[in-house]
Amino acid sequence: MIGIRFTDFIPEDPGKKKFEGLLKMFLQLLTIASGEVAQALDWLNQLDQKYGLTDNNYGIGDFIQELKDKNYIEEDENSRVIVITAKSEQSIRQQALEEIFGKIRKSTRGNHTTPYTGQGDEITSDRREYYFGDAMEQIDMTDSIKNAQINHGLDDFKLTEDDLEVEERDFKALTSTVLMIDISHSMILYGEDRITPAKKVAMALSELITKKYPKDTLDIIVFGNDAWPIEIKDLPYLNVGPYHTNTVAGLELSVDILRRRKTSNKQIFMITDGKPTCLKEGLKYYKNSFGLDRKIMNKTLDQAARCRKLGIPITTFMIARDPYLQQFVREFTKTNGGRAFYSSLNGLGDYIFEDYIRNRRKRVK
Repeated sequence: MIGIRFTDFIPEDPGKKKFEGLLKMFLQLLTIASGEVAQALDWLNQLDQKYGLTDNNYGIGDFIQELKDKNYIEEDENSRVIVITAKSEQSIRQQALEEIFGKIRKSTRGNHTTPYTGQGDEITSDRREYYFGDAMEQIDMTDSIKNAQINHGLDDFKLTEDDLEVEERDFKALTSTVLMIDISHSMILYGEDRITPAKKVAMALSELITKKYPKDTLDIIVFGNDAWPIEIKDLPYLNVGPYHTNTVAGLELSVDILRRRKTSNKQIFMITDGKPTCLKEGLKYYKNSFGLDRKIMNKTLDQAARCRKLGIPITTFMIARDPYLQQFVREFTKTNGGRAFYSSLNGLGDYIFEDYIRNRRKRVK
């Protein structure tokens, strides 16, 4: 006999709920502290003293011990310093994804659709007759057998090619994306933290692609005086430096990466808050922090035109409202044929998510 088995009600452990709340706050602080556990815990301790986050039954010491027990933090064998683990890095990216993009369910085969039909992953409601070359898994066996019964009857039942009915499927557009993040000193000037929102967006986008669109590629580069690639796992530790803004170096590296990608759709997302102020000429740097230097501007526009010839659109997310900066971005965008968004720090993730999805809805050539 099958029935419902009832047991005694077991109330939820209050310590578990307390840990989950503190963990969420701790991961946020880790992002701001660029992965420095000691700094994040110090801030958490100060918040506890001010707002009473813990009580006599569960304190910050209990929380730290539970972080160790659940493998969120560990002691580095060489430096004896407490560091975060891969589990924490994953949790930070997942939290950024949920915070910025909402809770997006992982799809099973994960690529975006296009307006065109053909051999793809996403089944549609449309049906058509079988053509030579259609994949076997596209055949709708139920409707095909029904057609065979109608066409040939039950006494002389047979299934022929003319009876086969195929499920129409959407093409899937594979996309290679390079995300450029400005880490020049201006990203923390005037008391405004611009690098933390940029990191959160990068972590959220990387988690989105890894989980929902695993066939896509995402490369992340940072640019200051120079440009260099970083791994997804490095994002929580990303910090600004005493750099100028060498946009040309970032674009050159992005193009080099994308030219090696064997995908039809390629794009560059650039998060920046300021004007290009630096070039590298041989072993020396040409810098001008005071204005839109004509020499630097022309080199940057040359890269925009180069990307246009290669069919690589650049979407610039400008975290600045200065009219003269926006004028340059408009000229840069016109030269490339891409897009530009003048985003606040709070709306940055929404813009990037929407544009990422929009850019992928193209026909595979």
